[in-house]
Amino acid sequence: MDRKFTFEEGEYYHIYNRGVDKRKIFFSKGDWNHFQRLLFVRNSAGGHIRLPRSNNVPLAAIKREGALVDICAYAMMSNHFHLLVRDKGDDSTSKFMGKFLTAFSLYMNKKYERSGPMMCRPFRAKHIDSDEYFRFLISYIHLNPMDQMQSDWKEKGIRDKKQALEFLRGYEYSSYYDYFVRERDESLVLSKESLPVGIDDLEDLSAMLDASRNEIVKSE
Repeated sequence: MDRKFTFEEGEYYHIYNRGVDKRKIFFSKGDWNHFQRLLFVRNSAGGHIRLPRSNNVPLAAIKREGALVDICAYAMMSNHFHLLVRDKGDDSTSKFMGKFLTAFSLYMNKKYERSGPMMCRPFRAKHIDSDEYFRFLISYIHLNPMDQMQSDWKEKGIRDKKQALEFLRGYEYSSYYDYFVRERDESLVLSKESLPVGIDDLEDLSAMLDASRNEIVKSE
């Protein structure tokens, strides 16, 4: 699928992709952690940075030469992922995604003795052209892991909002945790200062649902 736009400096984009043939892209906790850490390590404007073999090495101990893009939000699911990024010019979004997806595929191919891409090509992207759409996408991305708790929440609504909020607050592979639960080492993935609008109210499940009620994206 060819994109009908070019990435522009200072603009925000919804980036998403899924496993080839909708297959899983994570098979162990280590895979989830490695993907999450690559969001930081491969988002570097400098040369190649080797990611330590151990996931116990904190990201704060890994030096990089500035970020290619500002990552505002993300969520990881078993067979796809979502990112919300701000382009920083000089084709930075394409460069980041190329480095990031290549590194993850190489890691998985070596670990599981496989070959070929893990995910569809090219990755999908949509331009975010308004503050309202930005808030919608923050909500949509942070709600996306709900598929693992209640697969029909988009069509039928969330049945138990208290349980759903507890689930989202305990879900480690989403930036919701970094915004609304606590700071952690993985919070370094995000550039919170790059948010164009306030999202403090989107900690509340009802506020997130209100922000996304008019348009649920069926894009995974």
